[in-house]
Amino acid sequence: MDMELSTTTLVLFILLAACGIAQSLVVPISKYGGVPNSDITQALTNAWREACASPTASKIVIPRGNFRMRAVDLKGPCKAPIELYVDGTIIAPMNPRGVGDEWQWVKVQYVDYFTLSGNGVFDGQGGIAWQQNDCGTNLNCARTPMNFGFNFMKHAVVRTITSKDSKNFNVNVLGCQNFTFDGFKVIAPGNSLNTDGIHLGRSNGVRILNTDIKAGDDCISIGDGSVNTYIYNVKCGPGHGISVGSLGKYTTEAPVNGLILKKVTLTNTDNGLRIKTWPSAPGTSPISNLFYEDVTMINVRNPIIIDQEYCPWNQCNKRNPSKIRIRNVSFKNIRGTSLTREGVNLICSSALPCQQVSLRDIDLKFNGAPAVAVCRNVRPTVAGRALPFVAAN
Repeated sequence: MDMELSTTTLVLFILLAACGIAQSLVVPISKYGGVPNSDITQALTNAWREACASPTASKIVIPRGNFRMRAVDLKGPCKAPIELYVDGTIIAPMNPRGVGDEWQWVKVQYVDYFTLSGNGVFDGQGGIAWQQNDCGTNLNCARTPMNFGFNFMKHAVVRTITSKDSKNFNVNVLGCQNFTFDGFKVIAPGNSLNTDGIHLGRSNGVRILNTDIKAGDDCISIGDGSVNTYIYNVKCGPGHGISVGSLGKYTTEAPVNGLILKKVTLTNTDNGLRIKTWPSAPGTSPISNLFYEDVTMINVRNPIIIDQEYCPWNQCNKRNPSKIRIRNVSFKNIRGTSLTREGVNLICSSALPCQQVSLRDIDLKFNGAPAVAVCRNVRPTVAGRALPFVAAN
């Protein structure tokens, strides 16, 4: 009996020891001098270096409080899963040049199994940058930094974090796979130029869930090479809506294929669901398999729009049609109020008319009466409740 008890105790001791070895490494930012009301640039860099080298899962903790920070580059590969837990408010330099030549304030790249979580706020202090932004008239305008750049990552999650007042895009996701935003928030005034909420490019399997975006540009913009994107339970507004594109400006662009968007509310946005391509441009990569369903519009301009004559600030001409083919696009159960008489505007390329576009149960009101649908170079299939069609100009 004593021998059996001793053997059992020994086995339990070994198991507990093994579990202890496998426990997560916790690195408080204070370990490297990161305390409230101080600049934590170097402290976070040092904490990241330790956590990234850990052979077991690690967690960096930034507690409540205000912290200043210049640009950081959190770079992998790391040896094990890594989490950055932020409960405090991280504040960027107010000066647009305050992060040097970096165009992403918080850059995370080449890291797999990364989590950014907590109730923290990343405040880009973009007010001065918005005032100085002349990109609408100056093609060589100065580039200002965005709050977050997530580059070349796999299996990442951003959860319950807030991006506030970015000087440029709030988030850019490039070359990532299996990347999830859940409970994410973006806060920026409606007149803050170029403050897209989340921009995607060359990424596969991005999911944007339970997210609230207030921006001065597109709430979500889906760029070239975006594949298998899923958007669910998102609130957008103010802003320019949710866009695929703009595309076609460059020959190096990759196709956009696969979007499912469900249970989205757009409020006081300049556009609703938009697909945009450039005319008189060389790009030819197609856009296909986009499915929009259960969307509520509240005082939205252009609730449903395909614009293959996209030419902002007159930076192009419309003499030649877009070379991008758009096919297999479905709009289902889209309802609410439009600020424009044309609730549906499908302006496709005369060289490559849109194919397999469907409208089902579209119920949009303009000044209390049904809005209308305008189509050019497309013959959509219509089912259920529909808007009256009028001739395009």
